[in-house]
Amino acid sequence: MTYNDVADMADSEALKRRVTAAVAKEEILDPSGWLYPRYWQVVSQPGWDAAWASAVAGGVEDPGADEGVITDGMILSGVQAVINSELPPPPES
Repeated sequence: MTYNDVADMADSEALKRRVTAAVAKEEILDPSGWLYPRYWQVVSQPGWDAAWASAVAGGVEDPGADEGVITDGMILSGVQAVINSELPPPPES
C-alpha cells in the first residue's frame, strides 16, 4: 500500500460523496457523521491503492469519480467491512 495513494483517495471529494452514499444505503443514520472518523479505514481497504495508482498512471483525470477505478462493489465491500469490524462478537454457546 502506498501511503501517498491512500492520502490522495482521502482527499478526493468525489470518492467521499460515493462512499457516503454507500453508508447511507446501509441505513446508517447520519452517514457523514458515521463516516468522518472511519473514512481512512474505508479507503485503505486492500486493492484500493493499486487501483488508484493504476488509474493515475493511466491518466484518469478524477479517479475518485470514475466508477471503473474504485467500483461501487469495492466501496460497498469496504463500508461493510468497517461496519462488521465494529459489531460485537457473537455470544459463545
